[in-house]
Amino acid sequence: MGCGRVGSTLARSLEDRNHTVSVIDSEPDAFRRLGPGFNGDKVAGVGFDQEVLEKAGIRRADAFAAVSSGDNSNIIAARVARETFGIQQVVARIYDPGRAEVYQRLGITTVATVKWTADQVLRRLLPAGAEPDFRDPSGTIRVDHVPVPEVWVGHRTVHFQEQTGSRIAWIDRLGEGMLPKRETVIQEGDLIHLVVREENADHAMSVIKRGPQED
Repeated sequence: MGCGRVGSTLARSLEDRNHTVSVIDSEPDAFRRLGPGFNGDKVAGVGFDQEVLEKAGIRRADAFAAVSSGDNSNIIAARVARETFGIQQVVARIYDPGRAEVYQRLGITTVATVKWTADQVLRRLLPAGAEPDFRDPSGTIRVDHVPVPEVWVGHRTVHFQEQTGSRIAWIDRLGEGMLPKRETVIQEGDLIHLVVREENADHAMSVIKRGPQED
């Protein structure tokens, strides 16, 4: 639902991946953004109206994305798709990050565009490590990429995790990603992608900078 810049790009991207796509928009003129090569259905109407959804083939759908410019319309449409038609894969675009967190807890995957954009800008303005690469919608978990200080070289990743209270998602080593095992040892030049609770992030970073404490 929604054939603006996001919706039209999403629809074309899905079709390029050999998916069958239906697009709903209340303004028929919006469908011009799809271009002449789009082969999916174009349904003019309100995206949370059940008859409109039926016409778009909601009963055959595996997933539904509500990406119009209105938070309320997106949430209503997402809930109708999920609760009335039983679609499990539902995503709603939400501008208000507070509301996005509420609906995320209700089981509707949300993309809070304002917060996401602000985070992207901050990552490019602030020093490395000041803002995480990823933060989950509830703000509880973050992912940071951390160049390993020399003091940690030669220490096992399991030791690193225990002392920092974090988890290593993967390590970039010599241009390739690798999943650490219990016996993996940190090497010079490693870039660690760290999963940590937001409340523990400052402590984890201070431990990383300080270096390991021997038992």
